[in-house]
Amino acid sequence: MLGQLSRRQILSLVHGKRLFSSKPNNDVIPVEEARRFIIDSMVKVGVQENHSTALADVLVAADYRGHFSHGMNRLEMYVNDILNKICDGNALPSIVKENVCTALVDGKNGLGPVVGNFSMKLAIEKAKSAGVGWVAANNSNHYGIAGWYSLQAAQAGLIGLSFTNTSPLQTPTRAKAAALGTNPLTVAAPAKNGETFFLDMATTAVALGKIEIQNRKNEPLPEGWAIDKSGKVTTDGRVAMQEGCLLPLGGTEINSGYKGYGLAFMVELFCGILSD
Repeated sequence: MLGQLSRRQILSLVHGKRLFSSKPNNDVIPVEEARRFIIDSMVKVGVQENHSTALADVLVAADYRGHFSHGMNRLEMYVNDILNKICDGNALPSIVKENVCTALVDGKNGLGPVVGNFSMKLAIEKAKSAGVGWVAANNSNHYGIAGWYSLQAAQAGLIGLSFTNTSPLQTPTRAKAAALGTNPLTVAAPAKNGETFFLDMATTAVALGKIEIQNRKNEPLPEGWAIDKSGKVTTDGRVAMQEGCLLPLGGTEINSGYKGYGLAFMVELFCGILSD
């Protein structure tokens, strides 16, 4: 297996092309330049361009919406997953079985956004034909912000929902070790006059990327985000990263953290059992 690449090394993958705006002393990176950089980075490690573009679209959308934990912050992870053969960047998802309004998709260990786009497109087609479309996918990977997919349905005039489970990061109420993921959920619905109801949230107090950003800023965590291995609340982001013990949405039990735990378990039922 290849070693991990740092952000500086990823920058060197696309050497010879500018990362920032050509205007001097400009702190704002144009959206298309950010998108270009992500595509070039993924193509450089062997991912076909249309799959690289699907990833770039969702990462740039996250940054543009202010979800910096899920934007270019995640590029290093995707590049290293390809280099270490954890993920097959060129895999094409396929339908395992389906009926008029449901389907099971095999992601073939492909890029999460490729699998997510394929599955939501299929769900939209079924919903427009049968009134409801429910698609579960397995053998996938990190798919970016969950809201990217619910918004696709809303833009098609439908109510869209999307859920995903993740690697264990969340410590259930009254526990000391992680057992569930950040397990986000999202719903989007079109409204009048071009408005949209849009909810996109983790079922942990915060997403893991928020802790990564706090660590980069060398700032402590707010109380209620994570616990240490003894089960005590910690404000040390490095402890939270090393031990992977995020608190559920709501925080500790006295602040109703068990509600976040319950929501995370609901997502696990949808994504872990229905997709099996």
